[in-house]
Amino acid sequence: MAVASQSGKVDPVVRPITRNDVVEALVAGLRDFQSAPRFGLVLGALCTAFGIATFVTLYWLGLPYLAYPIGAGFALICPFIGTALYEVSRRLETGEPITAGEIWRTVKARSEIRWMGFMTLFVLVVWMYQVRLLLALFLGFSGMGASMADFMRVVTTTSEGIWFLAIGNVVGAVLAGILFSLSVVSFPLVLERDVDFVTAMITSVRAVAASPGAMLFWAALIVALLVASTLPFFLGLLVTLPILGHATWHLYRRTVAPAPAAA
Repeated sequence: MAVASQSGKVDPVVRPITRNDVVEALVAGLRDFQSAPRFGLVLGALCTAFGIATFVTLYWLGLPYLAYPIGAGFALICPFIGTALYEVSRRLETGEPITAGEIWRTVKARSEIRWMGFMTLFVLVVWMYQVRLLLALFLGFSGMGASMADFMRVVTTTSEGIWFLAIGNVVGAVLAGILFSLSVVSFPLVLERDVDFVTAMITSVRAVAASPGAMLFWAALIVALLVASTLPFFLGLLVTLPILGHATWHLYRRTVAPAPAAA
């Protein structure tokens, strides 16, 4: 049953989902990408170029140890990056015209999206600072200026390096889990409806609580596909990123019931 908030608005209704819903959302995302490929390809190309430029810059600056945390941090902001793709999927549903100008105006008009974007960037900054702190505590920044091979040797063959990896991955998993819970359906929600970003994040957490197994399966799929996409020098992002973006919209549709006026 829908619950009315103090402002008189009805809070979004969350529905439980299964792994089959996740798979079907992924298939629907592939169909959307095939129906309007140019938007996904442009976004994927931009992210691929950014990833390549970032890693080349790190090697040029002698900071190879930042490659892994930055790559992991990229996954944290994917929900924000895919906002335009959610709008493409929405327009494919409603039959509205799909042009770059219309998509930009719609996304720009949603001020709550900017607040959500600020939240994801804040978590990314926290993530990078905790990496820097752990480097200082366990390695004393000894990896700075070293080659990737030397850095990997330090973190895999010394007790300090192993502790750095263990604690860093635990902290990263906690941050990623928090951000995933806050954003798994909140970005599509604020794009489609007139809700504030706090309500959207609470709804997202409720969605994860309602279907923990399916949401964990979805998170694991995202991580696996993004990792596989980075192996061929980020070129896989050209395809996987738009498919995941469109699939996120369809998972949102299955998770959050339509607004009462549109039901």
